[in-house]
Amino acid sequence: MEYIAYVFAVFGLMAYLEVHSLKKRISELEGAMADLKGTQFHEDRNALLKAASSYIGRKVKIELKEDRQDYDIVMYGNNGHGSNTIADIDREWLLLDIETPKGSKEKLIRMESVRGISLTDK
Repeated sequence: MEYIAYVFAVFGLMAYLEVHSLKKRISELEGAMADLKGTQFHEDRNALLKAASSYIGRKVKIELKEDRQDYDIVMYGNNGHGSNTIADIDREWLLLDIETPKGSKEKLIRMESVRGISLTDK
């Protein structure tokens, strides 16, 4: 009878050690993924912020991420029917003055929605 208790104790200890090692490996993988994501997007974001800061007051073309499209920015500013001018910027937000054929609008968009910014030829 004691023999069965020892067998179950050994199997229980092995199961505990396996679960413990799996938790450790999962946390290491999560840390590695977080580091990879941080470096991949951090450099692009800093370059985007630097470019946008240098374009304040100038007419720009804004490329938005596919799931964050805005009709006013794309239709008027990017297609030549008006213009997008950067009014102000901080780490999280971009303030745009959009010139449309009917007048001027201000739009506040999140920096995470922006894929790229470039100067227009005008």
